[in-house]
Amino acid sequence: MVEAIMINWVYVILLFILGFITYYRKSLDMFGSAVMIIMGIIIIFSAGANWLLLIVLFLVMSLLATKFSKKYKMSLGEFEGRRTSKNVISNGVVACFMAAFGGYYLTFVGGFIGAIATATADTLASEIGVLDPKPRLITTFQKVDPGTNGAISPLGTGIAIVGAAIIGIAAFILGVLPDFIPAIVVAVISGTVGCFADSILGALFENQGWLTNEHVNLFATIVGAIVGILMMTFVF
Repeated sequence: MVEAIMINWVYVILLFILGFITYYRKSLDMFGSAVMIIMGIIIIFSAGANWLLLIVLFLVMSLLATKFSKKYKMSLGEFEGRRTSKNVISNGVVACFMAAFGGYYLTFVGGFIGAIATATADTLASEIGVLDPKPRLITTFQKVDPGTNGAISPLGTGIAIVGAAIIGIAAFILGVLPDFIPAIVVAVISGTVGCFADSILGALFENQGWLTNEHVNLFATIVGAIVGILMMTFVF
């Protein structure tokens, strides 16, 4: 028991170091790094460090995807740069909530994986999919400019599925969901559904100015979490 507590505190220290690095590298602003640390501590002591590592994986992939083809994205006006606490909360608060209950209810494990898979799929689809020169709006399938809210493309969809699958594989390896097939299936399906939900909300509401990008991301992770919970309840 004492050993487990000490290990958790080691992860807390590492979490503070990660927060400093993300701030120093200008990946997150000060409040964004602070919120990330607070959410991480909640996850460590409610679910375990292995759950936190799954979110760290999402963070690493999202930061790498953001830096990918930076100059081209800047030419399109689509380079996001330093993220704020709003980005951290909109992408992570649902997963944090699921982790708080995941140790007591197995279905919330599906919600946790679904939320992270959605955030990962959506981020990769946005950051890598913008490189596809011929995206189409998800609601009308009309050709639109790269970076348009609600735009989808084969490249974006493909990388979204890959990203969700990576989360599923990691969830299995880390023991968050120690069954390989359920971990992969829950991550891929919930992540893909959540990602498409993000595109639909972006096309219908964000383009009209009724929702912000953070609102859309939050609702998308809620959708992904619900799909994950339903799959753990009725399928697995």
